[in-house]
Amino acid sequence: MKFHTRKWIKPEDLNPNGTLFGGRLLEWIDEEAALYAILQFDNQKVVTKSMGAIEFLTSAKQGDIVEIGIKITKVGNAYITLSCEVRNIMTQEIIISISNIIMVNLDENGKPKAHGKNLKIV
Repeated sequence: MKFHTRKWIKPEDLNPNGTLFGGRLLEWIDEEAALYAILQFDNQKVVTKSMGAIEFLTSAKQGDIVEIGIKITKVGNAYITLSCEVRNIMTQEIIISISNIIMVNLDENGKPKAHGKNLKIV
């Protein structure tokens, strides 16, 4: 898995318990998956179809730096399936693991379109 993006946990990212808000983390993951798919498809029109098996394993607190890793697990005609891990850079602990993030390539009308790429499962 390649880790591409780092985020610094700031006060606005925290929940009432003083740890990283899960919704904020999922927002970051969705954005990272979209950017990854855009680069793979060479097309800015992509959407997240689904995310499965979201597992929160540990938490992060203010001041921690986390990194987001993405890899391709399946390639379809108009989509790719990704998996994601987010880990704390300082402790190397996995914060969240998500399998089966399905990203769909779209045409100019918003319909699924074959990507025509020779994408590799990594």
